[in-house]
Amino acid sequence: MNETAVGTTVQIKSRWRPYPDSKDSGIEWLGEIPIGWDVTPIRRLAQPGYRSFIDGDWIESPYITNEGVRLIQTGNIGVGYYKEQGFRYVSEETFASLKCTEVMPGDVLICRLADPVGRACQAPTLGVRMITSVDVCILKTVPNVDARFVVYYLSSETYLSWLQANCRGSTRDRVSRSMLGAIQIIAPPLSEQRAIANFLDHETAQIDALIAKKERLIELLTEKRTALISHTVTKGLDPTVPMKDSGVEWIGEIPAHWEVKRNKTLFSLFSGFAFKGEYFSRDDQDAPILVTPGNFDPNGGMYFTESNTVHYTGEYPNNFDLKIGDHLIVMTDLSYKKLILGKCILVERGELLLNQRVAKLVFNPSSEKVLDRKFIAHTLNSTPVREQVLQTARGATVFHSSPSKIGDCFLCLPPLSEQQVIVNHIDLETIKINALINKVCEHIDKLKEYRTAIISAAVTGKIDVREEVTNGHLRT
Repeated sequence: MNETAVGTTVQIKSRWRPYPDSKDSGIEWLGEIPIGWDVTPIRRLAQPGYRSFIDGDWIESPYITNEGVRLIQTGNIGVGYYKEQGFRYVSEETFASLKCTEVMPGDVLICRLADPVGRACQAPTLGVRMITSVDVCILKTVPNVDARFVVYYLSSETYLSWLQANCRGSTRDRVSRSMLGAIQIIAPPLSEQRAIANFLDHETAQIDALIAKKERLIELLTEKRTALISHTVTKGLDPTVPMKDSGVEWIGEIPAHWEVKRNKTLFSLFSGFAFKGEYFSRDDQDAPILVTPGNFDPNGGMYFTESNTVHYTGEYPNNFDLKIGDHLIVMTDLSYKKLILGKCILVERGELLLNQRVAKLVFNPSSEKVLDRKFIAHTLNSTPVREQVLQTARGATVFHSSPSKIGDCFLCLPPLSEQQVIVNHIDLETIKINALINKVCEHIDKLKEYRTAIISAAVTGKIDVREEVTNGHLRT
């Protein structure tokens, strides 16, 4: 697919012709469908018999093991694809005693929870037996249904938007299996299901390849930005200045007139508060937001989405209020990612509360006059300091550090005037890199928008792709 083909639904319809004839589906939110297509409840796509349309199993923590029958969880289910993460298992004995439902490769797995509710993927081939969690519905399709078409349909904006609007819960969006089973799905003849699935396999593979290239470019730009910051805050801007050994393995040589300081000689870390869960809310937009590790962007800054934003409606100690300009550091991270542990950000908005697993920097009175606050943020985010923090972390699946351990790490400190020159240089250079990253992100968003639009258009019969596929092969 040529990148210039990316566009709106209108452009998609102009690229492929519509079906010659259509009819009213009888379902308001589905609209018209091609003649010869049917509409049927999702549950009727299931094979006859027991456990062909059923929720997964309720597996409590004591049953979890490190090997055996693989447990597929809600986090493994993306919109149309399987995500490999969170390796959990149950023993064969547990599988038998709990009478678990085995998931077979190719089964349709539909997540009954956000985000988004109702998303689906096909079960992968993992080389081991599989089960899934209770918030995932297993659909074993009848022979005259192509499971790929079903997954594409359940990934369409038409379906996901309608379901999202009808499944808003008090604390979390959820759809029951009975409601899910009653949802009407478009059912073309099997030959057309296969043609549409083959067409979308080809189109989405090309789009995904383009997205992967763009994401790799973002990784390279991000690495360049990190390398720029790390080099500048440890080596300075003058390549001719005399150097000396810092005495710290991760830092190496530094300018001879710079100092090496332990973090605790410059600042202390004030840990967040364990706010009471009974006062958590996603609906009270006027209440302050709890800042957790989940709000930290690995690429810098903070972000707040519907799924990671929690408001707090209860009373709390005033000293856990955050102010614009405060420095925050993450105390915890998933051990297999190591993306945000030790990450430092400057608060840029108000109405935030310091939650546990995040700490605030409090500068010592004697250090205020010799520190540039942005220089400290850049230094704490540099590779030499982040690597020291990682060495302090402990945990099997989740890494934890502590204020005292991070306080024992080292950073290097130039004179204040030089800190300010370095900050100005970093700001100018990172603005350029960030502009490139933003431009690439915008194009990725357009590619994803196009991907979503073409799936919706194909599975709802808005475009006719039958002639695109001849004898099972896409026309070139």
